[in-house]
Amino acid sequence: MDKTTVLSKKPLFLGLLFLLFILFAFLPLYGSVYSVILVTAIFMHIVLTVSWVIFSGPTGYISLASAAFFGVGIYTSAILGKTFPLPIVICFGALTSFCLALFVGALTLRLRGIYFSMFTFGLVLLIQQLLLWYEVNITHTRGRFVIVINNATIYYVMFAILAATILTAYFISRSKYGLALQSIGEDEEASAHTGINVTVLKTIIFAVSALFAGAAGAIMATRWTYIDPFIAFNPLFSFMPVLMAIFGGMGQFYGSIIGAVIFAYLQEMLITRFPYYYMLIFGIILVVVILYLPGGLVGLLQKWRKGDLAEKHANT
Repeated sequence: MDKTTVLSKKPLFLGLLFLLFILFAFLPLYGSVYSVILVTAIFMHIVLTVSWVIFSGPTGYISLASAAFFGVGIYTSAILGKTFPLPIVICFGALTSFCLALFVGALTLRLRGIYFSMFTFGLVLLIQQLLLWYEVNITHTRGRFVIVINNATIYYVMFAILAATILTAYFISRSKYGLALQSIGEDEEASAHTGINVTVLKTIIFAVSALFAGAAGAIMATRWTYIDPFIAFNPLFSFMPVLMAIFGGMGQFYGSIIGAVIFAYLQEMLITRFPYYYMLIFGIILVVVILYLPGGLVGLLQKWRKGDLAEKHANT
């Protein structure tokens, strides 16, 4: 595709983005209550997926700690929601997740491959069981009630978090730090020899990605009347972002967004209609994607596009 074609498509792309922004910005004014709740859930999954891709996409480090950061945001909201206003609670949730990721990253990001994945998933289970032990043995309770707010407020806050997550991911991918992360993913030792402080960079970006998951957890907690360690630190919140990113395709920035939208919508529909079989259906979809679509939906679209271009050149 030549430069003229790219420039001609840019206004169309920007116009489409503006149209989508207007459409979602006014959804609570014209949409049903169910549509607002559904789109809020989709926004949440996009935030978790894109925040996961910020770090794991370019580096190749498969983190399974999303549920830990999301759950920390949920519990922060449950603990502080009765005392502080909502914006402060969300900031606390984001900063707590950031600090946790900074600490964990400094300890573990020297690990590679399956060892890093195992540790991050173990972190989710560790926090879950520690909180459960604390509540049962110290406070003699199980879980907490959360201050519930209206759906429109939750929607707009999640919309703002989504916008911040996507913009951050975009600017990081286009910056020198994004190039450094890609070089780490291709050859970490070579990156270190070129002068990149590999451990510090990985730790900071890992913490930045956790910040958005914590903010999403803090606002989503207000949608649920009651939370406990098993609800807040559900391992599905660790695995779903990975599956969504793989399904959409991590080769392009927008692939993770497409995968999150489709998978989140499928999840909501399947839970409603097939509550006992939706995980089985998800498993089948995942196996099919891994076997036949290793590049995800974006990879499939790129293959079709290359095939069309090759056919056009052959005809000319």
